[in-house]
Amino acid sequence: MQFTAKQISEFLNGTIDGDPDVAVTELSKIEDGKKGSLSFLSNPKYENFLYSTQASAVIVSKDFAPTQKFTSTLIRVENPYSAFTILLDKYNEAVNAQDSQSGVDKLAYVHPTAQIGKNVFIDAFAYVAENVIIGDNSKINTQTYIGANSKIGENCVFFPGVKIYHNSQIGNKVIIHANTVIGSDGFGFAPQKDGTYNKIPQIGNVIIEDDVEIGANTTVDRATMGSTIIKKGAKMDNLIQVAHNVEIGENTVLAAQSGISGSTKVGPNSVIGGQVGIAGHLSLAKGTQIGAQAGINFNITEEDKQWHGSPAQPLRNWMRASVIFKHLPDVEKRINALEQELKRLTSELEKNTIHNER
Repeated sequence: MQFTAKQISEFLNGTIDGDPDVAVTELSKIEDGKKGSLSFLSNPKYENFLYSTQASAVIVSKDFAPTQKFTSTLIRVENPYSAFTILLDKYNEAVNAQDSQSGVDKLAYVHPTAQIGKNVFIDAFAYVAENVIIGDNSKINTQTYIGANSKIGENCVFFPGVKIYHNSQIGNKVIIHANTVIGSDGFGFAPQKDGTYNKIPQIGNVIIEDDVEIGANTTVDRATMGSTIIKKGAKMDNLIQVAHNVEIGENTVLAAQSGISGSTKVGPNSVIGGQVGIAGHLSLAKGTQIGAQAGINFNITEEDKQWHGSPAQPLRNWMRASVIFKHLPDVEKRINALEQELKRLTSELEKNTIHNER
C-alpha cells in the first residue's frame, strides 16, 4: 500500500509543510524512521529524533515550531497521537482484510445445537459447546473453549487458548487475548469448625459488554449469584484478577497485575495503575485514578480524584509523605543526637542540683 503525504493529510484534515507528493508505504517509530515510512511526533522528549530521522513524513501538532533543520515532510494535525492511532487502526483493518478467514476448520468441534453467524471463523482444535451463539464476523482462534449456553456477539476476536466458561455473555467488538479465562469460579469457601473449608457453589455468570478489550492471562471470575460485569468500553491489561460479583464501569482502564476483590464496584472512566490491590465490597467513584502499587481498603466517594500509596491517600498527601520518607534516616540521626544532648543536659542539671543542695 502506498499513499502520498497529501492523501494522508486530507484523510486526517491536516496541512502540509514540505513535499505533498512524497510517498509512504509503511508506519514507523520516529527514531526508527527510514525513507518511505510515516511516523509521528507527540511527546516533546522525542523532538530531537525529528532532526535525524529518515522518515519521509512525520505527523506533528499544528502549532509545532521546529528549532533545527529537518528533511521530512510535516503533516500538521490537531492531535498527532490520535491521528497516528487512526492510521494504525486503518492499517490493521487492511491487513486483517487481506488475511480474512471464515468457516469452521475440520479439526474444530462445534456442537450441533450451536448457532454460528455469518463469516465466522473457528480455527482448528477450538471447542464450541451446546447452545452457544456466536455473532457475525467473529474469530475464534485455535484451542479456544466456549462453554455451554454462552453468547458471543458480533465482530469479536478470541486469540489462542481463551477459555469461556458456561453461561457467559459477551457483547460486540470484544477482543480477548491469549490464555485469558472468563467465568472461572469465584473464590468462595465457608470456614468450618474443624478448620476445613467448604466450597460455596458459584452459580452466577460473567457479562462483558460491547467494545471491551482484555489482555493475555487475565481472569474474570463468575459471580456467586448474579453477574460479574465488565461494562462497555473498558480496557484491561495482561495478568489482571477480577473477582466474583465485581463491576467495572464504562471506559475504565486497568494496568497489568492489578487485582479487584469480590463485590467491589469501580466507577466509570476510572484509571487503575499496575499492581494496584483493591479490597472487597467497596465502591470507587467515577473518574477515580489510582497510582501503581497502591492499596485501596476503603470506599472512594469523591469523583475524579487521584490516589497513591499503600494504604492509599490523596495525591498531594502522598507526595508530601514521600518527601518525608526519603529524609527519615536523617531525621532518625537528628532525633538520636537530640536524645543524647538531652541526656547530657539532664545529667548536668542533676549534678548542679545536688551541688546546690549541699
